Amino acid sequence: MASTLYNPFREIEKAFDDWASQFSELSLVDMAHIEEPRIDLYEEKDKLVAEIEMPGINAKSINVSIEDNLLKIEAKKEEKKEEKRKGYYKKEIKSGYLKRVVSLPVDVKGDKARAEYKNGVLKIEMPKKEAKKTKSQKIKVEVK
Repeated sequence: MASTLYNPFREIEKAFDDWASQFSELSLVDMAHIEEPRIDLYEEKDKLVAEIEMPGINAKSINVSIEDNLLKIEAKKEEKKEEKRKGYYKKEIKSGYLKRVVSLPVDVKGDKARAEYKNGVLKIEMPKKEAKKTKSQKIKVEVK
């Protein structure tokens, strides 16, 4: 019977591989520049509103989806490159990838949601689903 040496990092490696598999469409360079944009999430009368800071993003690269009460926002931030060389002392503006997944506090009608990108802020309005009204049932307590 062959024995296998215990590897304490095996579970960590597996967890990392599972996590990293969600980024399979990204290159390793893109993965190194994943940012999580800041978000304001608030409730209005009949809708849930999310406002996400995304300055410098091309609106065509933004993807928004709602699935299983999770709001997913993704976008690719492209670095502008010019043909002629510049004498940089510092270059801090880079390309990268923005991704944010937020659990929504109430059920929403994802198919009726609207998104608007203006002045570097993505605003998503999601109509709330009506709460299911349940009848109160009185339960008889038996005494033994």
